[in-house]
Amino acid sequence: MAVENHLLDVGIMFAAVAAMGVVAKRLDQSVIPFYILIGMLLGPHVLGELGLPFVEETTFVEIGAELGIVFLLFFLGLEFNLDRLLESKERIGRAGTIDLVINFGIGLVLGYVVFDALLPAVLVAGIVYISSSAIITKSLIDLGWIANSESDPMLGTLVYEDLFIAIYLAVVSALVLGGGDVGEAVESVGIAFAFILVLLLLVYFGTAWFERALRTQSNEFFVLRAIGITVLVAGAALAAGVSEAVAAFFIGMAFSSTDYVDELEHNLEAIRDTFAAVFFFWIGLVTDPALFPAVAGLVALAVLLTTPTKLVSGYLGGRVYGLDERRSTRVGLGMVTRGEFSLIIATVAVGGAGVTLPAEMAATIQAFAVGYVLVMSILGTTLMRYSGVFEELVVARSSDEVPAD
Repeated sequence: MAVENHLLDVGIMFAAVAAMGVVAKRLDQSVIPFYILIGMLLGPHVLGELGLPFVEETTFVEIGAELGIVFLLFFLGLEFNLDRLLESKERIGRAGTIDLVINFGIGLVLGYVVFDALLPAVLVAGIVYISSSAIITKSLIDLGWIANSESDPMLGTLVYEDLFIAIYLAVVSALVLGGGDVGEAVESVGIAFAFILVLLLLVYFGTAWFERALRTQSNEFFVLRAIGITVLVAGAALAAGVSEAVAAFFIGMAFSSTDYVDELEHNLEAIRDTFAAVFFFWIGLVTDPALFPAVAGLVALAVLLTTPTKLVSGYLGGRVYGLDERRSTRVGLGMVTRGEFSLIIATVAVGGAGVTLPAEMAATIQAFAVGYVLVMSILGTTLMRYSGVFEELVVARSSDEVPAD
């Protein structure tokens, strides 16, 4: 039966990511690249091409991946309540704008030089601009940086990026999938703005309601209510054409103003980590390594261009927050990782194949995105893991430049 086969696929997936977790722990590495690589190995593009049984992208895996994004961004919101956001709005705006101008700008130039057209250039710009909220949040938690001062500019910049990308996706999706209809793009932007405004009002005025919603003596009901509210709102956002990640972030922010933050973190942490593993496994599962050779040069060029730009914009963002050189360097290293949103943009490009984009160009953009994400997810998490080496280099160089008295 199909159900039996799908259950076996899910069992293999969980066993594989559990094994990779052991390997990553033994090697003292982040688990994220290992989850991605094992998903790629066990998927249709490696085992399937060899004529061997492979793990299929079942409905459970696909929805589980969505839940992984939702819970990771929910926890991000828990760490960043509305009062904190409003208090830091000026710094978030400055750091986020620096990040946008530098990284979206270099992506736009790169895309236009390669494809000689504006629409694919805008798609490439989005792919190389947006850092991975999911992977970076997971890394912040794993490395224990979430409570440190460098997490503020990182989380603030991620908030700025996520809000920008919500509008970006609405516009680009309408232009690419709607045959370039500007009117549809304007309508999509209006819907996105309206939904985000409703979420902001819910966060601002809804603390008492969220407090009552979680008030129960039953641990079971507590977890079910928290999950029910979060996933329902995230699903409604996605149905309205707004990022589910942005919605989950705002719901987490709403819960952060209640007295139940510690209970939420304690009860939902294992659920978050479980579905986060599914998400990273899914990234590997849908990635075809056979696409990489054709775009290897473009990926290498993008990595060489956009790694330094993220390092610089992240460092400057840290300075905007008043951090010293060591912690500002850590911010730059932490922002390098790209991930889920870049892949979403790639799927938009594929959807426009033969309509607003030539089929070959759309396939090239998709191949570029998956190769770029894999490289940058491994590179970014590795840079965070070994940040101390780079911090010492920056501090030592700075000390050398200080003139002697």
